Amino acid sequence: MLQATRPAGTAARRRRSLPPPRLLALCVPVTVFAAIPLVFIAYYSYEVGWAVARPLIFRPLIAELLGNTLALCGTATGCCLVLGTALAWIVERTSLPWRGAWLALLTAPLAIPAFINSYAWITVRPALDGLAASAIVTTLSYYPFVLLPVAASLRGLDPALEESARALGCGPLRVFVRVVLPQLRTAMAGGALLVALHLLAEFGAIEQLRFPTFTTAIIAQYESTFASTAANMLAAVLVLCCLAFVTVEVLVRGRARTSRLGAGAARPATAVRLGWWTAPVVALLLALLGLAIGIPAYSVIHWLTYTTAAAWDPATLLPVLATTAKLGALAAAAAVVCAFPLAWLAVRHRGWLSTVMERSTYLASSVPGVVVGLSLVTASIRYARPLYQTTALAVAAYVMLFLPRAMVNLRAAVAQAPPALDEASRALGRSALGTFRRVTLPLAAPGTLAAAALVFLAVTTELTATLLLAPTGTHTLATEFWAATAEIDYPRAAPYAVCMIALSLPAAYLLLRQSTRGARP
Repeated sequence: MLQATRPAGTAARRRRSLPPPRLLALCVPVTVFAAIPLVFIAYYSYEVGWAVARPLIFRPLIAELLGNTLALCGTATGCCLVLGTALAWIVERTSLPWRGAWLALLTAPLAIPAFINSYAWITVRPALDGLAASAIVTTLSYYPFVLLPVAASLRGLDPALEESARALGCGPLRVFVRVVLPQLRTAMAGGALLVALHLLAEFGAIEQLRFPTFTTAIIAQYESTFASTAANMLAAVLVLCCLAFVTVEVLVRGRARTSRLGAGAARPATAVRLGWWTAPVVALLLALLGLAIGIPAYSVIHWLTYTTAAAWDPATLLPVLATTAKLGALAAAAAVVCAFPLAWLAVRHRGWLSTVMERSTYLASSVPGVVVGLSLVTASIRYARPLYQTTALAVAAYVMLFLPRAMVNLRAAVAQAPPALDEASRALGRSALGTFRRVTLPLAAPGTLAAAALVFLAVTTELTATLLLAPTGTHTLATEFWAATAEIDYPRAAPYAVCMIALSLPAAYLLLRQSTRGARP
């Protein structure tokens, strides 16, 4: 059966919290590298002095932007939590027909970037703007970040605890609240953190919907005065917001873990029969898919009918598509290599040091890509000029921005490789490297591929850091799409939207496969 367990004894906790020096030698450089944008912000904040910084921070505009940002994060994250958890329960725990097909359809919005979603909505409803519109569009774009981990957790729960609770007289609602929900806490908190971090740094969708947040204000400040002091102060407040979100996630997740005592026998929970509720539930799911997939599909198809043959010229589209795929693949590989040691540290050596090092990598992802880009521009010009405007520098920016996406999946991947198997392998005479290659890596491979897919999805839609750091003449699908929409040339933008969605589909499929391992038909 399953029960909440804690490390047994102070000595055991101390041993687990002291990682080997070789592992720290891999993790510390990654942590320092991820902190470059924070050092950039702190340096400029210190350089201007408190006398200049205070009026820039404590002013009505900051209060308005803080209110808008927190309102959007709270509303959209809450909606994603409720919607993603409810959908996961419907797919995994009810008698819904064709559950595998429904899960695939419900995760399809991962292949549609948020700014394409907003582009679709404003072409259908040009007057759409404000908090409500931003919350709706971002919820429809990001709820799969909660759906996938919660569905995977529901699938892995031992139903014995729920059966015991029902035998003790608990009703269905009480069983869900008292037994199921606590076991989903880690998955829900991780998914909510990803959504919140995306919302903090989201620019394209929010800008199109004309809702001012910290990110849109920072971009506007940088566009007006390239190295704006006011923009750096806004970025500093944004980092504090991210730090607050990360702290809340750590507190919600807690130290307790859910583990099986004894070998047991894995079996699925008994499905709740929907009966006459089947038709209304299917209707609601179809309505949701219509909003999340149908409207973007309709809008893109509508503008494609006005697209000229020149917009589909292979000589124009194929190089842009190839460049985007190359940058995405390089960034995905680099992010996985950088994140794996930190994920290992977080899972195998839990303690305050591992928590601080792991969570510090989340801070850079909360700031807009332009801040990350400018920090790397400054660092490369001052200390590594040959790297300026190279592909390597652009890939470094992607790793900084999307390292948390890789971390979330790699943590779960490393957790799927029990330490007991490593110990057994070493006892049979294998070296540490041989054990990692023959035992740990195969067990962690599916989660590693999912981590790479998640980073790839993000890179295909990244805009501001690419504009700043990519070599001269480099064009990606996101930059070309944004250039067309900025000129309100929606027909010219449509082919790039189609290519972005098509390029995202394989990565979304990998994420779905990882989530549905062991799923019921």
